[in-house]
Amino acid sequence: MKRVETVFLAGPDPWFPDPVDHRRRREALCVEAGFRAITPNLGAALDEAQRTEVEARILYADALAALRGADALIANLTPWRGPSCDPGTAFMAGFAAALGKPVFAYLNIADEDDADPRGRVEAMYGAAPDAQGRWRDASDCEIEDFMLPETVMLWAEARRFFVIVTADPLFDLTGLHMSLEAMQIYAE
Repeated sequence: MKRVETVFLAGPDPWFPDPVDHRRRREALCVEAGFRAITPNLGAALDEAQRTEVEARILYADALAALRGADALIANLTPWRGPSCDPGTAFMAGFAAALGKPVFAYLNIADEDDADPRGRVEAMYGAAPDAQGRWRDASDCEIEDFMLPETVMLWAEARRFFVIVTADPLFDLTGLHMSLEAMQIYAE
């Protein structure tokens, strides 16, 4: 097993309000745990009026280069603009897995009931069980339901997956802290 010194922090966090302060808080937790954080700087350096496809491709290439250089990944899989995690974060977790890097994950929710993705889909879009008892959304598409907090592909890949009930789903770093603790044990 390769020693874990650097951890790539994936999640929608670069798009949060005051992302610089939030990044500093996350990086400080990593340092306290004995790791160096690698955090994508997705939005901070962009000219707000001139976001282009070229800039998007540069951000993509820079983020993947940073991920390739990391020893492990921690994914913030908190539902983002819908019932599931940020799609970019899901991509990064899959990319890290394909590179053979250990993946740890957490998901922040405001209420225990939000741990069920079927319930999140039902609340946002409508859902009901069909004649066979399978849950379907308002478009009659089956909802993946393994009683897991996120899709099986993300949940199963994570070495540890923490679900945190918090009054502050955007900024609570308990899941990051717990992921770092699990990574310390993994890295021993």
